[in-house]
Amino acid sequence: MQTNAQRKNSSRATGQSAASKRRKRKSTGRKRTTRRGAYFNRELSWLAFNRRVLDQARNAKNPLLERVKFLAIVSSNLDEFFEIRVSGLIQQVESGITEPTADGLSPKEQLRRIHALVAALVEDQYRCWRRELVPALAKNGIVIKTARDLRPAELAWIQAYFYEQVLPVVTPLAIDQAHPFPQLGNKTLNVLVTLAGESSGGEPDDNEPRIAILPVPRILPRLVPITLADDESPNYIFLSEIIKLCASSFFPGYEISDTCAFRVTRNSDLYIDDEESDNLLKHIEEQLRNLRRGAAVRLEIEDHAPGFIYRTLCSHLKIAPEYVFRLRGPLNLFRLMSLTAIDRPELKYPSFTPVNCSPLALANPDIPAAGNTRANHTDSKNIFEILREQDVMLHHPYDSFAPVVDFVSYAARDPQVFAIKQTLYRTSGDSPIVRALIEASRNGKQVAALVELKARFDEANNIQWARQLEDAGVHVVYGLVGHKTHCKCSLVVRREGDALRRYVHLGTGNYNPNTARLYTDLSLFTARETITADAANLFNTLTGFSRSPAFDRLIVAPFGMHERMQELILQEAANAAAGRPARIMAKMNSLVDQETIDNLYTASRAGVKIDLIVRGICCLVPGIRGRSENIRVRSIVGRFLEHARVFYFENNNGDDIDSAPLIYAGSADWMPRNFFRRVEVLYPIDAPAIREWITSRFFPTEMADNENARELRSNGNYAPVAHAPNAALVSAQKKFMADAIARAADTAPSRSA
Repeated sequence: MQTNAQRKNSSRATGQSAASKRRKRKSTGRKRTTRRGAYFNRELSWLAFNRRVLDQARNAKNPLLERVKFLAIVSSNLDEFFEIRVSGLIQQVESGITEPTADGLSPKEQLRRIHALVAALVEDQYRCWRRELVPALAKNGIVIKTARDLRPAELAWIQAYFYEQVLPVVTPLAIDQAHPFPQLGNKTLNVLVTLAGESSGGEPDDNEPRIAILPVPRILPRLVPITLADDESPNYIFLSEIIKLCASSFFPGYEISDTCAFRVTRNSDLYIDDEESDNLLKHIEEQLRNLRRGAAVRLEIEDHAPGFIYRTLCSHLKIAPEYVFRLRGPLNLFRLMSLTAIDRPELKYPSFTPVNCSPLALANPDIPAAGNTRANHTDSKNIFEILREQDVMLHHPYDSFAPVVDFVSYAARDPQVFAIKQTLYRTSGDSPIVRALIEASRNGKQVAALVELKARFDEANNIQWARQLEDAGVHVVYGLVGHKTHCKCSLVVRREGDALRRYVHLGTGNYNPNTARLYTDLSLFTARETITADAANLFNTLTGFSRSPAFDRLIVAPFGMHERMQELILQEAANAAAGRPARIMAKMNSLVDQETIDNLYTASRAGVKIDLIVRGICCLVPGIRGRSENIRVRSIVGRFLEHARVFYFENNNGDDIDSAPLIYAGSADWMPRNFFRRVEVLYPIDAPAIREWITSRFFPTEMADNENARELRSNGNYAPVAHAPNAALVSAQKKFMADAIARAADTAPSRSA
């Protein structure tokens, strides 16, 4: 029997409060079942995704510095995986939880399989670095040196750099009876030094080796360019190598017998129960300060570390040997990302600038004088006049993110705008959206911002934004108790004549201009009353009280999104069974929810053709006779991060006047957390031209990809998409870039006119 403390730890480990579990059971109306072979394990599926990222690093067809970037992303992904997912499983095991997941694996068995897969993944990652990327970089004049490779002139430069830049900021930490083992921060890099007694004179030390830790300062670059006057381009060396080379400077009178770098990953999941917290902002700040002291869940150490050092670290960190990874290469390969800043265009993807040629690009940027509908008496329309005439959809990063910023910025300055309401989940460091909201508030408009303080790893940034917005008079709220506000919505209320009119932007991605150049997302602008009224209702729900809000066109979680998705899937099954056309196409980041998977199986058995484009985790097993033979699953990993969520249902109900296909886009994946523990929005695509683009161009292009796409097999492996030996390679991302360039060329004459 579990104690109260164990039950509490169990709830925290799974990222679910008892209240959210009750909400989930109430919402699903069914108990989770376990069926081996019917589902892939979530954690193992995620590792398969990271393997696909590594495949991009190993793909010699990709430009060299882009391959380095993919290798760095693998390390960053693994960091988060251990900080959140592995730490949660460890807590479950320590709490005595043995209940299996839907795929039949207990927490202990999941950890065993994770260790085997991660060990193989990391081995392949470092082999790629040593055998493929380091030689290729050197061949292209980018040389990564170790201490033993240095020329005398380089050694002299490094010693000077050490004494000028490194020595003043490093604090050596002795470990003995008077100096207990220090508290090492999460993901900090350290050099452990073994001291072998006095170098000359005096009495020798006893036989016990002394050890000390040199924390590698984060303020200095981890990859240091060796800048000699006679070199056309610098060679590089890792900062940890410099510290190891010069470590004796910290311990005069001692000989250095050994040095090795190591790095600790800690449990970084925030344990927030906002139902019990009076001040959520202060509570999260306190939790952020505690994260550096979370339990150690992984130790990375150089493979040459002697056995007693290995045992000493495991003892002090209280970490089991299976969570120790001995690495043949530099620790934290994410630091290689700095190499991508090197100005070598020939080693990167061809330059691409998002195009700004949508109808909104023609909007007059000037604000009309009070009472006028035109700016400077020209014939150009402002952004709101355009949206009254048509919906506008943007496909990022092929289409510029500028119209999204312009939408909020223009509203902030427009004297006819009375109110702006905005959700903020993640945004950039110097956010133009936040600046516009502050400007709007200072211009006397009613501004409300839904800031999600619990956006993982962006908590500190969002606390900063919340305070800046509050200082400017913006009404800052944190959404519904027990739920993350993950939807992407911006609502503008404007006086036009004697009436108020609403305009809305709804997206699949965050309000972040930086990531909008790297992530594929969809943005919809509309003035349709049925949608803008729902958006207003959504904000009222988030800022006020509403037990069961009703929405006309938007599908909103946790208020019925799960139920509605099941209805739509099962309606396709019913249509197929009745001999009517039936079809499902869906693009998302992750597919985990068991009831959704079961209903997709039902639709497949009924004869529904189902195409799923799932970038990351997919727990559905395709291609099983009698269960999922009509389901095809593919994943696209390429230059841009696939991030859009789009759903298509044929919806052919015979003579029903509402039997036109249903198309939705939005912020939600098909996961329990999105359905039950987050505020999410799926918005309908109503404009005929946009619907036509999604059905005839968007989905077909993604499904034609045979270059970056991989197809999920029933054994859990991802294989290249089959195509004829002489068939041309098709990249969806390249096609969308070409489409954008063609659109820009087509509109250039009218825009210049």
